Amino acid sequence: MDIKSMYLNELENWVKEKGQPAFRAKQLYQWMHEKYVGSVEEMTNLPKSFREVIEEDFVSISEETRQVSKKDGTIKFLFKLHDGQMIESVFMKYNYGNSICISSQAGCRMGCKFCASTIGGLVRNLSASEMLEQVYMAMRLTGERISNIVVMGTGEPLDNYDNLIRFVRIISDEKGYNISQRNITVSSCGIVPRIYDLANEDLSITFALSLHAPTDEERKALMPIAYQYSIEETLNACKEYFNKTGRRITFEYSLVKGQNDSEKQAIALAKLLKGINCHVNLIPVNPINEREYERSDEDFIEKFKFILEKYSINGTIRRSVGSDIDAACGQLRRKHQSGGI
Repeated sequence: MDIKSMYLNELENWVKEKGQPAFRAKQLYQWMHEKYVGSVEEMTNLPKSFREVIEEDFVSISEETRQVSKKDGTIKFLFKLHDGQMIESVFMKYNYGNSICISSQAGCRMGCKFCASTIGGLVRNLSASEMLEQVYMAMRLTGERISNIVVMGTGEPLDNYDNLIRFVRIISDEKGYNISQRNITVSSCGIVPRIYDLANEDLSITFALSLHAPTDEERKALMPIAYQYSIEETLNACKEYFNKTGRRITFEYSLVKGQNDSEKQAIALAKLLKGINCHVNLIPVNPINEREYERSDEDFIEKFKFILEKYSINGTIRRSVGSDIDAACGQLRRKHQSGGI
């Protein structure tokens, strides 16, 4: 395991194995996670000989390219990993602070029909350090602090469960970056056993389920995971998450024109979620070249939200940012793979 993915107690053992005094672990941990430096050379209070040892286990990523929205300043970064794989991160400015959407895998095997991330399948999981570095690198490049993290980029976070948990615990550690876990959202298409595992982790993150349809048959048309777990099974796991954590569930619902945006489907969704402490995030889908799906018309989106509220289901329409760049999950990575950039 690389040192940036280690908990402090693991780092203490590593430092001892390298023949260094125990206090070096705290110094090293502080450089990586409180000061989030980009190179070992910047760790000026560590001996040069020790820095040479650290270099062998120090993970960093590099910026391949970026796209900047002229409309709202959203930045989409394409980062290059040590093995040449590419991942995406999106930096967004809001009134309440800066937010970043990070990737958890290079590629994805979930196969959701409207998502560019799944085209080409899964290459590999990201380490905890590669997830951390997306946050740290974005702050180094922009010079701005990030107050909200969303694990909703390329990949299925719960398909990379152990590294996800490491990432959450390290980024929220009071001895490191110390972001509130309440400001971290993890989005999943619904790997049911892992939702139960997550409920037992004693974390206070927000869990978001990609639902996208009110019935099993309609969901199967959009999301292959629906063949493995029914909506009933999935919602039961979400209820357990709320019971264990007290954290309200967010349901992501991407509105696809003519597929899942009718009045009948809005009513069905409202009835399905009745009694669940939840919030519905309505997302006008971002069209991608490889798929024929179109974004729902504005009046359909507004009507869908109105129907949910009529049935006492709290819903919001996600404000579209970065609409003039390849801001949808997997778009910029896909363009790079096909030689478009």
